[in-house]
Amino acid sequence: MSDIVISAKDVTRTFMISAGAFRGKKPLHAVNGISLEVERGDVLALVGESGCGKTTLAKMLLGLLPPSQGTIKFGGEPVSDIDRLKLAGLVQPIFQDPYSSLNPRKSIGSIITLPLRVQGDPNPETWRRRGEEMMEMVGLPARLFNNFPNQLSGGQRQRVAIARALINNPEVVICDEPTSALDVSVQSQILNLLQDLRKELNLTYIVISHNLAVVEHIATKVAVMYLGRIVEQKDVESLFAAPEHPYTRALLDSVLTPDPSMGVPDTQLGAAYPNPVNPPSGCTFHPRCAKVMDHCSAVAPKAIPRDGDFAECHLYDENEGKGRQAS
Repeated sequence: MSDIVISAKDVTRTFMISAGAFRGKKPLHAVNGISLEVERGDVLALVGESGCGKTTLAKMLLGLLPPSQGTIKFGGEPVSDIDRLKLAGLVQPIFQDPYSSLNPRKSIGSIITLPLRVQGDPNPETWRRRGEEMMEMVGLPARLFNNFPNQLSGGQRQRVAIARALINNPEVVICDEPTSALDVSVQSQILNLLQDLRKELNLTYIVISHNLAVVEHIATKVAVMYLGRIVEQKDVESLFAAPEHPYTRALLDSVLTPDPSMGVPDTQLGAAYPNPVNPPSGCTFHPRCAKVMDHCSAVAPKAIPRDGDFAECHLYDENEGKGRQAS
C-alpha cells in the first residue's frame, strides 16, 4: 500500500489583477484544477515555463497560500486544519537564491538554529550542539558558526539554507530552483548533497526547476505544468525516454547541446506565450502545438491514463483524438 505524504485534489488559486485603467479587475487562474499525490521518499519535479504556476502551487503546499478551491492534505489531514507551527515542522522550503534568503545581519549559527527557537524547542542549551551537528551533516565546518553570510561562498550559503530547513527533521522539503543561482561547478555538489540527505533522513522532495538536467539527475517523478495545469506526469526515466505530450517533447527538444554546430534548437513553440488572463479556448496549448487538430481549439482535453500516469492530450483520447486526427 502506497504511503501518500502530500496530496492535492482539484486545487485552484485565482488572483484578481488589474485589467487597466477604468476596466476593473480580471481573474488570473495561476493554478487551475491540479490534482497530485506525492509518496513518501519520492522526488517530484515540477517543470514548465516561467509563469505556469509552479511556485504558486509550492506556496500552497507549504501552507503560505490558501487554495481558492480544492483541498490539500498532509498525511491525510487537510492542511487548513493543521496548526501553522506544526505544519512548519512537517514541511520546509529551500529557496532559490541563497544571497537573498539569508539575513545578512544574523550569524550562520543563529540562522540555522532559528527554527528551533521559533517552533518552541524546550532545550535552548542544546541549540548550538544541534546547529553544529547539522552544519557537519551538510558539509560546513563548525568554525563558521559565528560567521556571517557575506563571509561565505554561494555554495556554502545554500548549505546553510539546507541546514536551516532540515534542523527540525521535516518530512517534506520543497526546493525552489535550489541550484540556479550557483556556479555550474557547485551545482552538482549541492544536488549530490540533497540526494545523500534524502536517503539518510528519509526525506520527500518537491523540486521546482527549469533545468531538465537537474530534474533527470534528482527526480523520481516529473509533473509538467502549462498555464496552471499538469499536462503530463510520469516517472523520470519514462518521461525522458518517451515523452507523450507535445509540450513535454518541445521542452526536451529545447535543451542545448555542447556541439556548437547544432546551433540553437527550434522547439516550434514560437516566441509568444499565451496571455494567462485570457487563455486560449479548448486545449490551452493548441496555438503552439505541432500536432494540433481541428477540435483542439474547442474541447479541453481530459487526463488520459498512460503507463500508470497520465497525459492531458487529445492524441490519446479514442473519442476525441485518434478517430478525428487529420492525416
